[in-house]
Amino acid sequence: MGLTLKQAQGVLQAAHEKAVAMGVKMNIAVVDAGANLVAFIRMDDAWLGSLDISIKKAKTARFFDMPTGELGKLSQPGGPLFNIEVSNGGLITFPGGIPLMGDGGQVMGAIGVSGSTVEDDHTVAEAGVAGLPHR
Repeated sequence: MGLTLKQAQGVLQAAHEKAVAMGVKMNIAVVDAGANLVAFIRMDDAWLGSLDISIKKAKTARFFDMPTGELGKLSQPGGPLFNIEVSNGGLITFPGGIPLMGDGGQVMGAIGVSGSTVEDDHTVAEAGVAGLPHR
């Protein structure tokens, strides 16, 4: 079975709590294994432009089953995936998107976070991953 709404909400809650503790305003998206949006929050006064970025980070992490920052390293000029960000209707290849793994190692979905520095985005996404409730 795939990512449940309850699990997605657990991921969101953990990421939101981390963002509050850090004092940053984030958009946080969780997608399922099919890269479909399951849960989303926009913190008060979070950047409107980051809304779409957070969703695209989650989708990108799921499309390629790797953190978006790692994909970014591979997509630099001269890299093996140069220009991949223009595929799939537009990808995000900087940190803040991370796959969500199930107990058996299968990808259940992904989280995408945007609204601060890419380092902050990644830290909040990691907190979300750590908050994934298991069955």
